[in-house]
Amino acid sequence: MASIMEGPLSKWTNVMKGWQYRWFVLDYNAGLLSYYTSKDKMMRGSRRGCVRLRGAVIGIDDEDDSTFTITVDQKTFHFQARDADEREKWIHALEGTILRHTLQLREAETGFVPSVQDFDKKLAEADAYLQILIDQLKVGLDVYNSFLFFLQKIENLKETTCSMVESIKHCIVLLQIAKVCKSDQRPSTLPVGPIVTVMGSLQTPTPNSTGSGPSGPSSGVASPAHIPIPSHSVPDFSYSSSEDEFYDADEFYQRQSNFEMQTQWAVKSYSFFISPASSASPLTNEETALKRPDTTESLNSSMSNGTTDADPFDSHDDRDDDGEGESVEEHKSVIMHLLSQVRLGMDLTKVVLPTFILERRSLLEMYADFFAHPDLFVSITEQPEPRERMVQVLKWYLSAFHAGRKGSVAKKPYNPILGEVFYCHWDLPSESEEPPQHTEPVSDGPVPGASSNSVCFVAEQVSHHPPISAFYAECLGKKIQFNAHIWTKSKFLGMSIGVHNIGQGCVSCLEYDEHYILTFPNGYGRSILTVPWVELGGECNISCSKSGYSANIVFHTKPFYGGKKHRITAEIFAPNDKKSFCSIEGEWNGVMYAKWATGENTVFIDTKRIGIIKKKVRKLEDQLDYESRRLWKDVTLNLKLKDIDAATEAKHGLEEKQRSEARDRKAKEQQWETRLFHEDGECWVYDEPLLKRLASQRH
Repeated sequence: MASIMEGPLSKWTNVMKGWQYRWFVLDYNAGLLSYYTSKDKMMRGSRRGCVRLRGAVIGIDDEDDSTFTITVDQKTFHFQARDADEREKWIHALEGTILRHTLQLREAETGFVPSVQDFDKKLAEADAYLQILIDQLKVGLDVYNSFLFFLQKIENLKETTCSMVESIKHCIVLLQIAKVCKSDQRPSTLPVGPIVTVMGSLQTPTPNSTGSGPSGPSSGVASPAHIPIPSHSVPDFSYSSSEDEFYDADEFYQRQSNFEMQTQWAVKSYSFFISPASSASPLTNEETALKRPDTTESLNSSMSNGTTDADPFDSHDDRDDDGEGESVEEHKSVIMHLLSQVRLGMDLTKVVLPTFILERRSLLEMYADFFAHPDLFVSITEQPEPRERMVQVLKWYLSAFHAGRKGSVAKKPYNPILGEVFYCHWDLPSESEEPPQHTEPVSDGPVPGASSNSVCFVAEQVSHHPPISAFYAECLGKKIQFNAHIWTKSKFLGMSIGVHNIGQGCVSCLEYDEHYILTFPNGYGRSILTVPWVELGGECNISCSKSGYSANIVFHTKPFYGGKKHRITAEIFAPNDKKSFCSIEGEWNGVMYAKWATGENTVFIDTKRIGIIKKKVRKLEDQLDYESRRLWKDVTLNLKLKDIDAATEAKHGLEEKQRSEARDRKAKEQQWETRLFHEDGECWVYDEPLLKRLASQRH
């Protein structure tokens, strides 16, 4: 065999086998491209196949510089070289072989042998085609230069269009305002008032009212048409959704001025839509002021919740009051304005959110909802085997999320202040019908004064950049504790907001020396233009290194079309097993079902049937200044009264105080010292956990 080239190439076989390595030999004299499975097989003459090159056509792909094809005998063969240079060598050798044997074929068939004149004729034809191509290229360049001119015109059109889009956004805001006002207008003589009536924040429905449509008769409550209208148009400030930082004071007032100016423009347009010829003057402060309850009286009535002076704790939840679950449909115009400030994927650190979406409690207090079923938490230690303890850990974990939402409308809790703390505890329900035995209060622990059978909880905002919250819970009588830290990163996702929860928790069963490490799902605020609702998403894990048991939990987000909300699936694995012995499926705020390896199907947990045990918090007057409820008392009270201006000023005062303290520490070169937690590697750990206290007692 007279070969002129040989070497490795990859040959495409089929979809199943794909590219396969082969050793190729090009025989110039025979006009044949042979291939073998290896070079050794070539030496032994064990040929795998061949390609006849007489009359063949070579093809290449401009987008791939290593592949080429050979088409012959109505078949196409695909080859791949190592790189572009190797492909060029093969193609050059193949073209020479194809040309030789194609000419031989023509000579054999026609007896025609090309002369020098034939070559000259073909060269002249090629030169003519080249000149035609050059002329066409010149015309193309002229068209391209004209295109550049029009491109500048298109850029100008783009800028004009973007400006028009922004104007249309503001028009939509005004139309939303006019629509809401028109739907809320009762008599035709409704006076033209400030925009705060559009927000619905000071309308007081009658007891028979459902929030839309006419109210039933009621004594002592004025109808919305006769409620005095306040004099302010829009709150002077908006609450920040900042998860990472507070505004600088100058920036804060600059934003206030800008927002206020836009709102005044909206009010004028709103008046035009409702009554263009109206000349009614705005009402005075005396005419429009709602009667505000005495602050001290209101606080005492809202916080005491019927507790006696002898009881130092109360179980009141500010979310139990009316108004927490209201729809934000009437506030859509403000949200439309806010949406014009954000872009997809944008971090929400710099975005100002309106006050009406705030939940009347701190984020630290919200984390206490993990223990709304403290009986499930302490029952982990009552299980005799590691397998049962892992099942119970998962049962408590899956019950921990539904209690965080009081109603169907999503609300945002207060961003905790650096150094803010929250204390509470739960008294476990009695397992028998007999009244629980009186136990002496414990002097140490997270909540002094609680009993040894109580579940005690404490949380602290330990960092501001990034915003990290640490929390700890324990039950002395059951010898179980939980330590966790979370920091959140939020992003705008279009019609929703995503919150990524970074951190982990650890359940410690001290009697068994078992530690269960768990992670948290992400949160999403959906339908922010209508009635916001919360869903959870992402994959979480629970694992115990000592026992080897583990669990995988997936919080499924609702598909765009069809599908259910709040769906979860979970699996529990024994040590070193790849197949789960228990699978759970259901809704995390509803019923979850378990399917066991034995084939048995059971209700794993039903959140609709298990009662939430209310936490107990020290009375407001007994709390320290930096405890959550006392720290935010003015904000909470004014939100209850729907006095957005006063609530915003109180919030701004807390933030400004923190800025001032930060400036003082920076000037004195002092580092912030946490109150109850310390950093241990990547985790935040409670200073005096139950494990540490029990160890000191033994020594």
